Amino acid sequence: MPIRVLPPNVAARIAAGEVVERPSSVVKELVENALDAGAARIVIEVAAGGLDSTRVSDDGSGIEVAELEAAFQRHATSKLADDADLDKVLTLGFRGEALPSIAAVAEVEMVSRPAGSDSAARLRLVPEAPAELSACGAPVGTSVTVRRLFARLPARRKFLRSRASETSAVTAVVSHYALACPEVRFTLTIDGRQALQTPGSGDARDALVAVYGAETAAAMLEVGNGEPASTVLVDGLVGPPQVSRAGRQYISLFVNRRWIQNRRISFAVEEAYQGLLMTGRHPVAVLQLRVPPEEVDVNVHPTKAEVRFRDEGAVFGAVQRAVRTALLAGAPVLAAAPTLGLSAQATAPLLWEHGVRVAATAAPPAVARSPGPNSATQAIPATPSQALPVLRVIGQMGGTYIITEGPEGMYLIDQHAAHERVLYERFWRKRQEGTPELQGLLEPLSLELSPRQRTLIAEQAEPLAAHGFEIEPFGDGACVLRALPRSLAGGDVRQAVVEFLDLMFEEGEGDRRDRVAMSLACHAAVRAGKTLSVEEMRELSRQLEESETPNTCPHGRPTMVHLSADALAREFGRR
Repeated sequence: MPIRVLPPNVAARIAAGEVVERPSSVVKELVENALDAGAARIVIEVAAGGLDSTRVSDDGSGIEVAELEAAFQRHATSKLADDADLDKVLTLGFRGEALPSIAAVAEVEMVSRPAGSDSAARLRLVPEAPAELSACGAPVGTSVTVRRLFARLPARRKFLRSRASETSAVTAVVSHYALACPEVRFTLTIDGRQALQTPGSGDARDALVAVYGAETAAAMLEVGNGEPASTVLVDGLVGPPQVSRAGRQYISLFVNRRWIQNRRISFAVEEAYQGLLMTGRHPVAVLQLRVPPEEVDVNVHPTKAEVRFRDEGAVFGAVQRAVRTALLAGAPVLAAAPTLGLSAQATAPLLWEHGVRVAATAAPPAVARSPGPNSATQAIPATPSQALPVLRVIGQMGGTYIITEGPEGMYLIDQHAAHERVLYERFWRKRQEGTPELQGLLEPLSLELSPRQRTLIAEQAEPLAAHGFEIEPFGDGACVLRALPRSLAGGDVRQAVVEFLDLMFEEGEGDRRDRVAMSLACHAAVRAGKTLSVEEMRELSRQLEESETPNTCPHGRPTMVHLSADALAREFGRR
């Protein structure tokens, strides 16, 4: 095939593919334009995950009617004049690619009225059709409506995820910019229901309340790097060690108000928590990095999601020191969690199934595995049974280890790890049988969840019920828990629900189900430091004996240490 220049419409679609990957890309670009226009209020309305329609309206400076069509020409921008301006970019947009890229793959309607003008103008663009420009009435600002995204590109549509996943991605974009710009009032409406609204007060903690809830916001610690001579200024909010999550998606980084993804700087945040967080736990952080524009290159990624620092080591050090200083200054004392509305029988230690011996019908894996082919429909392979002898309970040490004796010596059992193993296999068994153990609450428990999590609850009721949760929206921005897995009744319910919902966003059905089971087992298991009765220790020991894989917890840690009679004899010089 000879070399040829591509037709303009083909070239435009190829270029658009780098900027507009999914509906959340559209929202990101339009929100950034609104912020660059100096908006104090931004309203985002999304239907069907953004595939049917997306509208972003603002009260910013607006666009003159004579410039409306120019705004949709590739590389047309008001933010750069020459090459030198690239070294001092402080606006979120600057390339002039977003609007033409969106117009190449969707139907677009823009209505804009600049300040000082008596009327507005409407521009309607349909791919491969002439533009339609007309006068209209509208308030000062700009409104952009995007309809039928990728309708003419079925190959692109089939690679999109479910409506819930696309809605979740949109919510994440809006949430991040709401955290980055607390002085702007954001309102997000999904399928006609308000999912998020920030007050626009300028207080970062107020924005955090809207995104993560009042309890998390109240616990957050102020960050300020205290290095006025430094070229890198760091401020924001970080959670104390007790406010942690199972995933890294709660680390939000902004450079000069731009939301970025940078593994090295995220690692700097986590390094600041060294020795303060358990393995597998990650911090909640909202950090603003203020860097001279000439010290950061924002033109290194098609979606501007990544940046390159001239001195990344200095940025890393400034972030790590600022976060560590805030943590060492001391976390506030948190109020005790309110009592759940459970019956007296339910609030008794629901640690074991007294007097019930359950034969495993299907064995879960010993530790998490990566999903193989067709993992969404195939059961995860079972691990060969590991026989454990009948053990005689002798006592408990330090409220953490159960001392037992068997025919081959002494066994020290880690009560938390052992109970995790028992519950993990029980969750898997009930999940495969389709009969989750439900514990109803006498009084529904109010939950503070992020907009993204509330969206998932509204659209994923069936998977939630399959795991034993009955959660439903309750008014604007609230949810109530009416039932939960029985084994969780004595555990940290709020944290378990948050982590369960976070895991529901993950890719890979098989691996996700396994991680859900691990998370539920971890939160429901008896904690180290809890004194157990002899009967409780005997019951836990017995259930561990019946487990398919009794030697390790679901995360791979040992549940017990075995000291054989021969080893003890050698220690005492008898052999």
